[in-house]
Amino acid sequence: MSIVRYIDETDDRLKISNVYEQSWKSAYKGIIPQDYLDCIPSGRWAAKVDNPSWHTLVCVEDEKIVGTSSFCKSRFDAFPGYGEVISIYLLPEYVGRGYGRQLMEKALAELKQMGYKKVMLWVLEENTNARDFYERMGFQLASEVRDDSIGGKSIREVSYEKDL
Repeated sequence: MSIVRYIDETDDRLKISNVYEQSWKSAYKGIIPQDYLDCIPSGRWAAKVDNPSWHTLVCVEDEKIVGTSSFCKSRFDAFPGYGEVISIYLLPEYVGRGYGRQLMEKALAELKQMGYKKVMLWVLEENTNARDFYERMGFQLASEVRDDSIGGKSIREVSYEKDL
């Protein structure tokens, strides 16, 4: 049985960062250059979860952090008045167990409680597993795209939105 809750001061930031790291290495295999994924340093995201503009959840099973999600007011001018789901990451061995759904439902409920009527998110265009998940959660492809480079590879992020 899992619990989804806000992070607190007792949560090990390195364990939360490890969820990001392991998720990236699994979910982005074949999308982001392997040498980049292999060189992700331990603790890379540890400080990010305490960003004062973000709200961060953890999914805990048997006292182990197995997933995390962050959300906030949209960081992008193209989405004024929207909430944003910044991330949902799970340890690879916990994918497909409903934990992503639990994290998303909690993030959406919290954004709605904060007064947002619409929410958006970004996802790598090639990440079809995540895109399928977001579509099952009721998100619709929006028109905004962002081009970037990760590990020397050009990538495109696409936006999704949902009414709350």
